[in-house]
Amino acid sequence: NLIAMDLGAVTKQSALHAKPSGLVLQYGTAGFRTKAQHLDHVMFRMGLLAVLRSKQTRSTIGVMVTASHNPEEDNGVKLVDPLGEMLAPSWEEHATRLANAEDQDLPGVLESISVEEAVPLRQDAIVVIGRDTRPSSEKLSQSVRDGVAALGGQVHDLGLLTTPQLHYVVCCQNTGGRYGKATTEGYYQKLSRAFLELAKQASCGGDEHRTIKVDCANGVGALKLRELEPHLAQALSLQLVNDGTKGKLNHLCGADFVKSHQQPPQGMEMKSSERCCSFDGDADRIVYYYCDAGGRFHLIDGDKIATLIGTFLQELLLEIGESLNLGVVQTAYANGSSTRYLEEVMKVPVYCAKTGVKHLHHKAQEFDIGVYFEANGHGTVLFSTSVETKIKQLAEELEDEKRKAAKILGNMIDLFNQAAGDAISDMLVVEAILALKGWTVQQWDALYTDLPNRQLKVKVADRRVISTTDAETRAVTPPGLQEAIDGLVQKYRLSRAFVRPSGTEDVVRVYAEADSQDSADHLAHEVSLAVFQLAGGIGERPQPCF
Repeated sequence: NLIAMDLGAVTKQSALHAKPSGLVLQYGTAGFRTKAQHLDHVMFRMGLLAVLRSKQTRSTIGVMVTASHNPEEDNGVKLVDPLGEMLAPSWEEHATRLANAEDQDLPGVLESISVEEAVPLRQDAIVVIGRDTRPSSEKLSQSVRDGVAALGGQVHDLGLLTTPQLHYVVCCQNTGGRYGKATTEGYYQKLSRAFLELAKQASCGGDEHRTIKVDCANGVGALKLRELEPHLAQALSLQLVNDGTKGKLNHLCGADFVKSHQQPPQGMEMKSSERCCSFDGDADRIVYYYCDAGGRFHLIDGDKIATLIGTFLQELLLEIGESLNLGVVQTAYANGSSTRYLEEVMKVPVYCAKTGVKHLHHKAQEFDIGVYFEANGHGTVLFSTSVETKIKQLAEELEDEKRKAAKILGNMIDLFNQAAGDAISDMLVVEAILALKGWTVQQWDALYTDLPNRQLKVKVADRRVISTTDAETRAVTPPGLQEAIDGLVQKYRLSRAFVRPSGTEDVVRVYAEADSQDSADHLAHEVSLAVFQLAGGIGERPQPCF
């Protein structure tokens, strides 16, 4: 059977994509990511792996060339599984093995993956490729194509795409068009049709034409919003900032910059109470913000987006009279005020998952309706197939207000990109909800007030000395650390703190929140000292940040 895989052709092609010696990479939540000049061999090999995965699943597999919110000189790659979801964990390990294999060992590694996964080698393979706007992306996606061709796979290069668009196309291809048309045009049609229906339902109250300012991080989101704009023209105007015509990708702009610096991006002029939002470089994250009359900046992050969406869906279900199993999934980084508001005020159940989108996505699949967002603005809503069918049916059968609510929910289902967190889709969802509620951005922001918080990093000799449990909220090792944290937390009001090892560098991340910024800063510093003492801190002792 292995003769069906022409290892001679692979070896010959591989020589053109040689691996630099000593480079070791790990396939993580974000796939592979590093300086672009080190990635040629990785791209070629991910083309090979995508072919094997496609044969094994008898489905189309996606390969996205992007480094998301990283600086322009970086790049990366991730594979997209058949239903538009992230690569299965066992295949993440194959990806790491394949990327790090020495050139002469490559055929052997391919062979062992094929045997281990019982890959039917005579099966046809189809791989679709998308890429972001980085200068290195075109050449690197050619290397992926070379890898696919070396194993005789069929390749469809879709060129410049947002990451969520690639997830959408893969999902459509493998569900026989049930999810939508497997093209970017199909994506625009599906989203715009749902949005315009919702805008129509909102405008019964005489709502004016809406405008939003969007910081596109000088990335691919700008190109795609320009393509979508004509479809939305009758209900929504977009003013694009950092649209890639002059600035550098993700430089002093984009969702990650705005969230971590708590300030507007370069080039964004904000009038009082204007709604503004920022995408990241590959348009899978979004945060909102505005300035009040006094010129103060207000950030509305993933927690508040999840809260707006979760409470709106809960209200629709109450109106329809359906008791479906709705849950909101957060990580330990979610602000305590958002969790309290959802649980205590709105009576929406909240669950905590480990950091990393795949963990949230997985947990959200357990509900009829699962809302998940990371505080950084990456998230979406998943609806079970039975719920989709039921809601569409109720929109036909019910009468008056109940029918109206069921129709709104049906359009909401179409407006979400359930394959992946999607800045474009999430923006349209937020705009539709605010229009339907007749809310201003301040009314949304006033749902609850964030507890002051502080994040710090402590350098350690080996981050593996820290192990955690309960979705990373409690430290199991080193001994005595969790007890120390518990003791410190008791000193402050409305406080909590946790530590977790970084996924990428030898640092321990510390998070603390409390009823005042001063208390949050003190708590974070004291927890950092405990980590430094008990987990083998190196370099200077953590300095106070107050």
